[in-house]
Amino acid sequence: MSRPAAGPTPSPGAGGAEAAAGGRTTPRGAELGERLRAGDLSAAPAVLNLVESRAEAHRAEIGALLRAVSPAVLGGEAPAHVVGVTGPPGAGKSSLLSELLRAWRDDGRSVAVLAVDPSSRRSGGALLGDRARIVTRPQDAGAFVRSTAAAGRLGGLAPATRAAALALAAAFDVVVIETVGVGQSETEVAEVADTVAVVVQPGSGDVLQFLKSGIMEIPDILVVTKADMGTPAQRARRDLLAALRALGHGGTPVLATSTVAPAEGVEALVAALDAHRAGLDVAARRLAARRAGAVADFAAEHGERGVRALGGLREARRLAAAQDPGLDTGALVTALEATAARRSPPAPDDAHAPRRAR
Repeated sequence: MSRPAAGPTPSPGAGGAEAAAGGRTTPRGAELGERLRAGDLSAAPAVLNLVESRAEAHRAEIGALLRAVSPAVLGGEAPAHVVGVTGPPGAGKSSLLSELLRAWRDDGRSVAVLAVDPSSRRSGGALLGDRARIVTRPQDAGAFVRSTAAAGRLGGLAPATRAAALALAAAFDVVVIETVGVGQSETEVAEVADTVAVVVQPGSGDVLQFLKSGIMEIPDILVVTKADMGTPAQRARRDLLAALRALGHGGTPVLATSTVAPAEGVEALVAALDAHRAGLDVAARRLAARRAGAVADFAAEHGERGVRALGGLREARRLAAAQDPGLDTGALVTALEATAARRSPPAPDDAHAPRRAR
């Protein structure tokens, strides 16, 4: 399943140097997509730099990138296993990811981790910097970790996370999305990932909070961290199993892990993730993800007025579902924009608009 890494992974800033070559100021999306299709993992930093750009001039290149790694071009869905990891702050997501990353790399799988952090009010950048907290091996060309800022968007994902995950899935064996970890709004990751693991720590009251917020509806696997705590961890696992049965999700695995050396339960978690992916209709799940992503991106770009022009959120979803299954997310957004433009009333001519009373 794994692909050989194409040389050492450059730093995130390498995308700018690559873009400057040949007199260009931004990397070409189609070229990056071609490199990803060839399994060139060193393209990852430039891909992230491009999809994170909010510049209007880069929209066309982002669209070209996503078209280059779309199912129509790949001849099917991208081969990576896209794993979502979510849960409240302090539950041990980053420590668990460090152990998962080690296990996947020991198995020869290339891994990209997109860690979404709260945004800094001053710089707008990632506040916690999960890239520094997730342990990687020095000079490991098969592992790529990047922190991105949530930019104030609810749902636990950064605006560029969907595009980045879709693109990197064409080259890496595993793409992990670690959400921002704000708690009760962590459901958007279920629209992106093939498999969602919700992380819970013992003795935190998270089970009750999850029941109240509805987050118990999204996990494919539940993970109780800090199993080395003993009785509290066992009690948390029992509570989760009871809650799942009450919700009619009794078949959802609940695993206990510990990242205290020697780590425990990580291999069992890897096996559970693989088992879920093996039984999944990937094409159907990815199609639903692209359509949900298009609606989310349209709403983020055009706001409530744009959604109203389509006839509301439910109608926006219906319109996305009526489009060609082969369309990538960018093309779906374009289709929604075209429909909104047709349905919107013409803007009044300023010259003939009634003057506001003074």
